[in-house]
Amino acid sequence: MPQLDLNNLQPPFSQDHRGLTDVEFETLKTKALEARNLSYSPYSNFKVGCSILLPDNTFIKGANVENASYGACICAERTTITHAVMLGHRSFKALAVSTELESIASPCGICRQVIREFADEKLTLPIFMFNKDGSKFVKMTLDDLLPLSFGPEQLQ
Repeated sequence: MPQLDLNNLQPPFSQDHRGLTDVEFETLKTKALEARNLSYSPYSNFKVGCSILLPDNTFIKGANVENASYGACICAERTTITHAVMLGHRSFKALAVSTELESIASPCGICRQVIREFADEKLTLPIFMFNKDGSKFVKMTLDDLLPLSFGPEQLQ
């Protein structure tokens, strides 16, 4: 993602947390930042944490897991979604991702497609991207991150 001027954002970029309470937002952020400590990233040293807020107001977190065979690496968003699905969850209220960068980083293309599988029908799932200490963030919807996306409804 190109560097954003976080002081002068234009749509579709946003810095609000409408749709979440202050407590939900702060908890989602904190858990995404904490999740980086779960990262197994001995090759890149690029720690990524993710947190998902579920409709029942519980949270699930995950982190990236690297492998000596680079193709076997899995991003934080996918570990978190996989964990949620294995626990029986199929819908999400919000998703947050954090790295150790000064600026924010967005989910990769594969992660965007995996998020798409479990997003709401209108693709309005808010995705929060935080910098290393959570002092800066950007919110976008899945539709903003993955326009004209392919999803489960195309296979019905």
